Amino acid sequence: MLAKINSAALYGIDALRVEVEIDLASGLPQLATVGLPEGAVKESKDRIRAALKNCGYTFPAKRITINLAPADIKKEGSAYDLPMAIGILAAEGSVDKNLVDDYFLIGELSLDGAIKPVRGALPIAMAAKRERVRGLILPKHNAPEAAVVSEVEVLGVSDLPEVVEFLNGRLALERTHVNLEALFRQQSQYSSDFTDVKGQQHVKRALEVAAAGGHNVIMVGPPGSGKTMLANKLPTILPDLTLAEALETTKIHSVMGLLNGSPIIATRPFRYPHHTISDAGLVGGGTVPKPGEVSLAHNGVLFLDELPEFKRNVLEVMRQPLEDGSITVSRAIGSINYPAGFMLVAAMNPCPCGFFTDPQKECVCTPLQIQRYRSRVSGPLLDRIDIQVEVPALRYQDLASKDAGESSNSIRQRVNAARAIQLQRFLKRNIHGNAQMGARDIKRHCLLKDDAEKLLENAINRLGLSARAYSRVLKVGRTIADLAGSEEIQSSHIAEAIQYRSLDRRM
Repeated sequence: MLAKINSAALYGIDALRVEVEIDLASGLPQLATVGLPEGAVKESKDRIRAALKNCGYTFPAKRITINLAPADIKKEGSAYDLPMAIGILAAEGSVDKNLVDDYFLIGELSLDGAIKPVRGALPIAMAAKRERVRGLILPKHNAPEAAVVSEVEVLGVSDLPEVVEFLNGRLALERTHVNLEALFRQQSQYSSDFTDVKGQQHVKRALEVAAAGGHNVIMVGPPGSGKTMLANKLPTILPDLTLAEALETTKIHSVMGLLNGSPIIATRPFRYPHHTISDAGLVGGGTVPKPGEVSLAHNGVLFLDELPEFKRNVLEVMRQPLEDGSITVSRAIGSINYPAGFMLVAAMNPCPCGFFTDPQKECVCTPLQIQRYRSRVSGPLLDRIDIQVEVPALRYQDLASKDAGESSNSIRQRVNAARAIQLQRFLKRNIHGNAQMGARDIKRHCLLKDDAEKLLENAINRLGLSARAYSRVLKVGRTIADLAGSEEIQSSHIAEAIQYRSLDRRM
């Protein structure tokens, strides 16, 4: 007696079709699972046995072999409980096999037969669409997430008997529908705003320039000056998230089980890892590779507070994603590529005690201590940060001011206009912002007027700016010109861009 049930396995942020094959044979009662199952998959036999018994079904006292094909891909997680249980019942004849081939089945079984939510419902729904199956049967909690793929019939279920009755034609399940565009518009609102930030007008301007061109930023200032708060508000002025970007971001969070019942992520993600994070936690990895923080921040912001406190090897592994917009994790089971197109925002104190630039408090650090502290951030990493801005301590006048300042919405309108210019400029290139320009793009699109070129030459010679700072200034100057709606980069644009290299001179 043989039965085949369709399911899916997660591989990276995508899903692959898996055939759950169940064979019942005569012999001593035994259940063997083959096809590279990891621990949670092997333990499913006990959950299945208890669930079938507590739902009133008979667990066959036979030799049961379950094969998860293709057998060369490692299977992990508890999502195979439901297809295994249905396969055993189908092989025994308790479930009609006619409808089984039309659906993908995923779900974790509780001991009483209830079906618990699983990770990766969205990529599995996309795999069902790709494989041209009729629909997907999965936990009710995951149904809205999977229903984003409107071409697939998504059926949410609560317990095992519900699935059995449906497959036997004795129960009709209601298809889950999601109005994606209306939901996307409804959820694309931020709960915070730049009006919450007191003072720091020049830092707000620097973040506006960074958002317009996709530039990485580092903020240096004493404790309590507002670095963390400013970073938290940055996603509210980034260009509006497109539906395609939202789906790609949602896939990554779905694989990690971080959606919490929400069908789609409609705002730019903001990730804030602690400085004790490991390199695998930051860029992804593990025995069975999973996305890291750089991938969870895809299409959004990765904020690294207290940058020098991060381990040096952790920071250095960010070089590839900062350069390529993706990260490749290689393990014995194969290489997996994760998207990692994020904006890096870093914050640090000017010295170990934090008060080197504070006019009110005295710094107790020696020059050698300050040098050692700042040298924890390597040159190659700083080379990938375009904007370096100092955040001074706030004065009482700023804190007590009743002026609300400019809202995120008005700033975002200027950012959207500047980004539209860049998308048109790089229409035939795989470039979405000025920060991604290479040497040829800089030569073609960063033409300077005579007075602007002379100003930049003086800055390089007198201020001791490095060669790498030259191209960064040109990129930032191009973004400032786009914000001003100027075709040429003028001297005022270059002057502002030079101001954003203060840390370069000191370090």
